[in-house]
Amino acid sequence: QVQLVESGGGLVQAGDSLRLSCAPSGGARSRYYAAWFRQAPGTEREVVSAINWSGDRSWNADSVKGRFTISRDNSKNTVVLQMNSLKPEDTAVYYCAAGTDGSKMYYYTSAGMYNSWGQGTQVTVSS
Repeated sequence: QVQLVESGGGLVQAGDSLRLSCAPSGGARSRYYAAWFRQAPGTEREVVSAINWSGDRSWNADSVKGRFTISRDNSKNTVVLQMNSLKPEDTAVYYCAAGTDGSKMYYYTSAGMYNSWGQGTQVTVSS
């Protein structure tokens, strides 16, 4: 289990872009698959994007497909969510998650597969 730190959230207008980053605190290094989840007020946490350890397999929810891209740079120990063409419905707290219990060859979309979470970063998109 590692502590994760997210950065890059903020207030933007519809159509703008944001780049969220996630890294283990203290420079801790371990082999993990990762994902970004989000939670808007009054809704359940939902998975947005997921990626395996090597970065050659990834997945995006239908609601963000074609707009969001998840990637990772293991040399820098970071996972990035590039968000383009943002919409007001993308407004939420975004959480980075890392998991080690499953196979690192795959990504996972279930929150139960993740054992480390960041504190969350607010993304607000105005119309």
